[in-house]
Amino acid sequence: MAKEALNIDFKDEVEIAGKKYTEVTMRPPKGKDLRNVSHIPHPIDRDLTLVSNLCGLNATPEDFDEADAKVVLDLQKALKSFL
Repeated sequence: MAKEALNIDFKDEVEIAGKKYTEVTMRPPKGKDLRNVSHIPHPIDRDLTLVSNLCGLNATPEDFDEADAKVVLDLQKALKSFL
């Protein structure tokens, strides 16, 4: 289980919520982070909201719609490494 922040590097530049990234840093979630997304019924939307919060992206789940699936899956994988 990862306990330190994770750096996620992207092969190509990724645009999320109007900003371009080549990497993001995801901090470990706290209980309050999990509670803050507990009302979101769809698991992918819940994961992407949590990813956004933990990476400081200020993005909605819809902001990830045009991202490559590999990017989304890599972010989810990083999230799951904490849980």
